Amino acid sequence: MNNLSKLLLAGVCLAISNAAWADEITRHPLPNFPTSLAVEVPAGASTIYLNGVVPGIIDNKADPRSEAAYGNTAQQTANVLAEIEKRLKSLGLGMSDVVKMQVFLKAPQGQNDMDFRGFSQSYLRFFDAKAGVKLPARSLLQTQGFANPGWLVEIDVIAARPAQNR
Repeated sequence: MNNLSKLLLAGVCLAISNAAWADEITRHPLPNFPTSLAVEVPAGASTIYLNGVVPGIIDNKADPRSEAAYGNTAQQTANVLAEIEKRLKSLGLGMSDVVKMQVFLKAPQGQNDMDFRGFSQSYLRFFDAKAGVKLPARSLLQTQGFANPGWLVEIDVIAARPAQNR
């Protein structure tokens, strides 16, 4: 094999390996915290913007505009994340495909601060790196209120489907 053939073969191998690597979503971990520091989505990946999800009613006997109808922050978070998981599944995706999450929490009635602990309890059931779930980058904000005063949680996510999975 002459030098030109070797050079061409090396170039083809490099192009193939770079193309395969470029299709992968890269997550940069955030030490000791259940989110990613950053997530890189390569060109060619499909980006899916899921609409914001609010909790469903868990107590039909309660006033549908009360917290009692939807539960506490942990219950509402679990409810919302289960619905997100269901919607992603309908699109052929899963929680590990979530690359960005934006969380809005409201303080429960009679409290000044959001219930971060309650949120975290449920979040960790869906996003557990030890269980192999890939962690998204995440923003978490406290809001003054939602359209329904019984809601304590709203979450929207962005997911990505690598080009090779489209």
